[in-house]
Amino acid sequence: MNIFRFAGDVTHLISILVLLLKIYATKSCSGISLKTQELYALVFLARYLDLFTDFVSVYNTVMKVVFIVSSVAIVWCMRVDRVVRRSYEKDLDTFRHHFLILTSFLLALLVHEKFTFQEYTVYTLSSILIFWAVSIYLEALAILPQLVLLQRSGNVDNLTGQYVLFLGAYRAFYILNWIYRYFTEQHFTRWIGESLRAMLPDVFICLRMLILILDL
Repeated sequence: MNIFRFAGDVTHLISILVLLLKIYATKSCSGISLKTQELYALVFLARYLDLFTDFVSVYNTVMKVVFIVSSVAIVWCMRVDRVVRRSYEKDLDTFRHHFLILTSFLLALLVHEKFTFQEYTVYTLSSILIFWAVSIYLEALAILPQLVLLQRSGNVDNLTGQYVLFLGAYRAFYILNWIYRYFTEQHFTRWIGESLRAMLPDVFICLRMLILILDL
């Protein structure tokens, strides 16, 4: 594991902790898109299907469990908790996120690690690889409902701003991680291009959200 991967994991974890702090400390989820959080929960559930089949390291396994549990916990709080769910801005959070899921799934069928437009065999079609690809594309799009909600509400508190800041930092560090791996790992060649193309728009969206927050 390189320093960029570690920094990305840390900033990602901090973004989640900031969001949980906001929810539990203020008993409010105002300014937070439930649809974005649901998409992130799907991202981690799809990405870590290998949790019980492939063991890389204790660190890797712990981080997988933390990201799955925390993302599901956030969705649960916003949907089920009697106090928190009252502050959910349902009228503003109207982005049709189902289309993002469908788009990500279709892209994953067309382009994933063992299946490109240039070479295709039915024997390389792996469900785990497809769901991993779905998670890559979906994570790049998952922030869109949050951006729309912030633009509509025009009211962003400090914790929400910090959440977006650390989320953008996480995405930036992971791009650096993949670039580093591209130049240092022989097998890390083909999929890096698609991964970067999926992640770069997300960084720019996070930057757009930060500009919006500063303007507010």
